[in-house]
Amino acid sequence: MRSIHVEEITQVIQEMCVETNYYLDPHIKKAFYQSVKREESPLGKEILTSLIENADIAANYQIPICQDTGMVVVFCEIGQEVHFTGGYLEKAIHKGVRQGYAEGYLRKSVVSDPILRKNTQDNTPAVIHYQIIPGDQVHITLSPKGFGSENMSNIYMLAPSEGIAGIKKVVIQTVEKAGANACPPMIVGVGLGGTFEKAAILSKKALLRSVGTKSSLPHIAALEEELLNTINQLGIGPQGLGGITTALGVHIETYPTHIAGLPVAINMSCHVTRHAKRTL
Repeated sequence: MRSIHVEEITQVIQEMCVETNYYLDPHIKKAFYQSVKREESPLGKEILTSLIENADIAANYQIPICQDTGMVVVFCEIGQEVHFTGGYLEKAIHKGVRQGYAEGYLRKSVVSDPILRKNTQDNTPAVIHYQIIPGDQVHITLSPKGFGSENMSNIYMLAPSEGIAGIKKVVIQTVEKAGANACPPMIVGVGLGGTFEKAAILSKKALLRSVGTKSSLPHIAALEEELLNTINQLGIGPQGLGGITTALGVHIETYPTHIAGLPVAINMSCHVTRHAKRTL
């Protein structure tokens, strides 16, 4: 049994909150550079270049990449041989978020009640997903999720008979409806299977893959590529002002499901798709 003091968790979460909001993921930045070369629209090229410059300014001046510094989502994979000491794990995570958003001068965007709308003033609570895994390590993935893109997300409970055609239809119509609101070029995360809530979690996990990585399942990888090509032919383009760079990637995660169902969740992300991973 390995012991980990919860203050280690707090410190890591605090650092990750600042890191994800100040620094653009290098894989996404690389995708921007590649997209500038491919983009056919002069305005699209100019916008993509501006997004690269924006990321450089944020890193150099230690300021947020985007004014919407998001609601923090944490995926916490905990080895079953880990024992936490010094306090309650969940409180330690929220403390890290609170300290990170204060230290980084990041916008506080969370309200304590969805109806009463009173700001919590510290961007807590975070949304936390736990998973028990073998071993004695803790893997933490943190993703501040902005709501320009989150609001454009959808979930559909399709009939199995709708099949691949139905999946394509709802993904494309979700992207079309999102338009400029999701702040493209975006990554489109898709969750297939499971139940209502499992599909949604899968779609959010899909956004955490390095941009452009393909599914290990050949039929899913082919679907990802087809959807990406179709999306980039919609003409939405960077920031919704036209072009062939509407999405940087379509990532699909799957899970077994019931014989009577075909859950499909589409979680839209914006051009920054902030996330970071640490292992303790």
